[in-house]
Amino acid sequence: MSSNYPNFRNSVPWLILFLEAVFIVLFYFLFSGDGPSRSSISYPAFQDVNHMVIFGFGFFLTFLKRYGFSSTGFILLIVVLGVQCSVLVEGLLVLLLQRENEDGLKRITKAAVSMTAVVISTGAVLGKTNPVQLILMTVVEIIVFHLSRWINNTFLQVPDNISMMHVHLFGAYFGLAVSSRFSEPSPRSEKNSSTPKSDLLSALGTLFLWVFWTSFNSVLAVNKSKAIYNTYFALAVSAVTAFMLSALTTKDGKFRMTHIHSAVLAGGVTVGYAAHSIDYPWIAMILGLLASVITILGSYCLQRCLNPALKIHDTSGVHFTFGLPGVLGALAEVVLFIIKNWTNLPRLGYSVMIHLGAFCLTISLALIAGFITGLVLSFKLFKTTPVSKYFEDQFYWEFPHLAVGF
Repeated sequence: MSSNYPNFRNSVPWLILFLEAVFIVLFYFLFSGDGPSRSSISYPAFQDVNHMVIFGFGFFLTFLKRYGFSSTGFILLIVVLGVQCSVLVEGLLVLLLQRENEDGLKRITKAAVSMTAVVISTGAVLGKTNPVQLILMTVVEIIVFHLSRWINNTFLQVPDNISMMHVHLFGAYFGLAVSSRFSEPSPRSEKNSSTPKSDLLSALGTLFLWVFWTSFNSVLAVNKSKAIYNTYFALAVSAVTAFMLSALTTKDGKFRMTHIHSAVLAGGVTVGYAAHSIDYPWIAMILGLLASVITILGSYCLQRCLNPALKIHDTSGVHFTFGLPGVLGALAEVVLFIIKNWTNLPRLGYSVMIHLGAFCLTISLALIAGFITGLVLSFKLFKTTPVSKYFEDQFYWEFPHLAVGF
């Protein structure tokens, strides 16, 4: 049976070894000195973000019934490689632009937050890419995401904590652009479905993400307590709304796990841009409600109308889980900014254009870079997975009980 599956021994180990050798050499030259002795970020806050990215997203993407090993295993692989790459890119920017050096804990925390973009993009191409393609996509996406943040910070004067919250937008649209270059699976594919066990594991990942999302939104915020407060209420309302809409939109009035899986997190995504500056919790609650509504209703429209027309297969629905709530959050930030500064009309128009420009720039760079990356990854050189082997662990993992005929 193993002869029907390709051997990645001649590509994956050597690619990983090459990248690690490059990382070690660059770390030697870039981080030989000591950074600041005190950090503005606590270790528990970093630990929350690390749990969220590895454990939360690792199980969040285990809903496919024959792709559980790959979902959790590959997420760990690309996260640990991507964090190293992200720290290096940030270090290069500090060196080239003569910025103030940051302490190690803040560097690695920002790298873990940046990796959220890659993990979200992985959800769009889940089950259709091999490890070589995922590793290369991770390196390219991290570099382009840092480029996007640098442009926003330098030319548009977007605060660092706000530009970092573009991970949802960037990850969703980069992943969709990459996915557009891969063949669509058969609509009747039995492997492109879930089981009660895989849905339960995915729900466990959703719960971990829900619990740790307050830390994610507040870890780099200026006003951390306000960010935690507003994020929690936005998440709470989006979760309640998800259950309500799920019961209202199903034929038999029962809850649907796919709705809960995606919509309960929408409030955290939307409020991330303005969580540190919202003065009243009811505003965050309204954003959480709207985010959950746009996620569930958007899933119907996108899956039935837009995705078939554009011939894009979004495996885990990152467009309506992270993309649309991210768009809503970016627009909500602009509206809240206008309300707060409406008395200063001469500068208001310019500031609004800067906010909208940062939002449009992020999506544009994500789509362009994602399309080019997907085009490159679709070359035969990278052993593109055949459509018949999509969503299958056995294509990459060893199953001894199958080999002995049990």
